[in-house]
Amino acid sequence: MNIGIDHGYSAVKTRHFSFPAGISAYSYEPYTLQNTLEYGGQYFVCGTGRQPILRNKTENRNYYLLTLAVIAKEIRQRGEKTECSVTIGAGLPLTLFGREKKAFREYLLYPEKPEDSLSPVCFKFEGVPYRITVQDVKLFPQGYSALAVHPELLRDEPSVLLMDIGGWTVDLMRLDKGIPDASTCRSLELGMIRCVDEIREQVRRDTGLSLTDAQTERILSGKPCSLPEETRAIVRRQGRLYTERLFSAVTEAGFDCRALPVILMGGGASLVRKSVEPQDGLCRAIYLTNDKLNAEGFERILEQMSGEVKKV
Repeated sequence: MNIGIDHGYSAVKTRHFSFPAGISAYSYEPYTLQNTLEYGGQYFVCGTGRQPILRNKTENRNYYLLTLAVIAKEIRQRGEKTECSVTIGAGLPLTLFGREKKAFREYLLYPEKPEDSLSPVCFKFEGVPYRITVQDVKLFPQGYSALAVHPELLRDEPSVLLMDIGGWTVDLMRLDKGIPDASTCRSLELGMIRCVDEIREQVRRDTGLSLTDAQTERILSGKPCSLPEETRAIVRRQGRLYTERLFSAVTEAGFDCRALPVILMGGGASLVRKSVEPQDGLCRAIYLTNDKLNAEGFERILEQMSGEVKKV
């Protein structure tokens, strides 16, 4: 079975699921088994809040544990057997791809030691036992892989700018005739975590209120909220300021959004969309607001690769 997984800084996504990348460890069984992973004699509640930003996701085993959790969720969603073999499709930003590919693949394939490769991993998720063999891990460039789901976006445009707005980084890539130009790839530390944190701080200064991330994101997305209009207006204003700063940084990175069509994707695309105004003068903005798109793209490419092997 092929499973695409997007290991984001703020959320881990698969084809069917997206939940926060936080994880909490317990020595004893917690009060609920919902989203609880039992592995190596410990309990881990997955999807709780947000974990500290890691420059290198292999620094600890949190992302591996979250990987086991999302594999279990996908198996249950698809009605597959709890004892099975899995090929993982995952991604890295193109700016880090060559440097981190080998280490991240090894981290997901055999986190303990190399001789564990192809040995089943035994764990429980929400009380159900699983016995999973990770046959292989294939890594692909983030953002560009998502276009495997929407190849039509590149069909009639000689050049486009792909802007993947994630939790911590905004990854930029220009594509010419559908081919990524590696020399143009940039990664800006201006993702939605920074946006939301700065908005919450401004609201605290102006009103004394301490908003949650969920409240802030809901206001940014234009959905109803019971907070006072004064507070909502601050959030919207700060969201606009963030958008202005983001496009300014994109221009400084060498991209002219007045000349290049821009494909905005990732968890921040729908939030930025609410703050874009006509005076920004974007040539053409295309919003892909499904935050699971990278994971779907990884899985689509895995399926295509499997098809090629079968034909041979």
